[in-house]
Amino acid sequence: MNGFYELAIIGAGPAGIATAAEAINAGIGPSKILILEKESNHNYSIRKFYPEKKLVTANYKGKDSSCAGVLCIPDLSKQDTIDYFDQVIESYGLHIHYNENVFSVEKTKHGFQVNSSTGVFNAKACVIAIGILGRPNKPSYPIPKELKMNVTFDITSTPIFNKKVLVVGGGDSASEYAQYLVDQGNSVTLSYRREKFSRMLDHNLDAIYALEQKKKLELLYNSNVKEIINDNGPTVVFNEAKLENTKFDHIVLALGGTTPKNFLTLLGIQFEDNWPVLDHHYQTNIEGLYLAGDLVQGPKGGSIITAFNSAFEIVNHLNKSIFKTDLKEEQYWQDLFF
Repeated sequence: MNGFYELAIIGAGPAGIATAAEAINAGIGPSKILILEKESNHNYSIRKFYPEKKLVTANYKGKDSSCAGVLCIPDLSKQDTIDYFDQVIESYGLHIHYNENVFSVEKTKHGFQVNSSTGVFNAKACVIAIGILGRPNKPSYPIPKELKMNVTFDITSTPIFNKKVLVVGGGDSASEYAQYLVDQGNSVTLSYRREKFSRMLDHNLDAIYALEQKKKLELLYNSNVKEIINDNGPTVVFNEAKLENTKFDHIVLALGGTTPKNFLTLLGIQFEDNWPVLDHHYQTNIEGLYLAGDLVQGPKGGSIITAFNSAFEIVNHLNKSIFKTDLKEEQYWQDLFF
């Protein structure tokens, strides 16, 4: 047994860190809060998938949302956003267990047992805040193993300078990747399966149109990648007969992220239309087990502020239900241990 906690939080992104901050604000000591993160640092998705020059928007697609809890953030640069969370972690005294893979979360008589790569933890309540970008959508076609350094889902896994690059996707990440890659001196083509873009923020749309007019970016509409083959480098075969097979130095697949459904299903969480069933406190069908952040926003996605607000609502509900138990603390842990 590795410890007993009031609250276990899986994931150290905006939602996970905000949940811990809200719990401390509600009177739970930092030593009673367990935070497990599978990566080597907090906010892995922001670090990995956001270009250095990307403005991290606090609200999704310009939709204003007021901050309900103790944390709030404006639109910031990538580095300033990471610095903000560094300060939150320090000021609230959060201790995050990094490089922790969580294998299962089991309901027990007194709460939950969390089984991880380093051992077993117990907590009264559990919040899963793992996000969706950590699990990028995979294409329908296989990627040759020998091309794993040439075909990526981000622009940070390997340096990309002065190369011929294909970006596949039609959302804001695809646009931002394309803009960044152009700035790095690359010859960039952006492939999108539809005849026009419909999911981008206006400033990202304007930016790629401006690059196209300057002949710094090629926009390839109505293009669907059929397969990627290795021909001394990645070569793209398109579904459309009018498009010739084209060789690139690097391919970036900006295909969005998916809910980690398999993991959540294994925990016993119910789904409807491929999204977890939650009440208005973001509690799952399992009492005391909550989801936070992107996992509660549905397929249209969320934002940092909506992640903060989900954390506030969860802890507010916990404070009224589980944390405010009549069972004395000493008796609770005694019963749990024995």
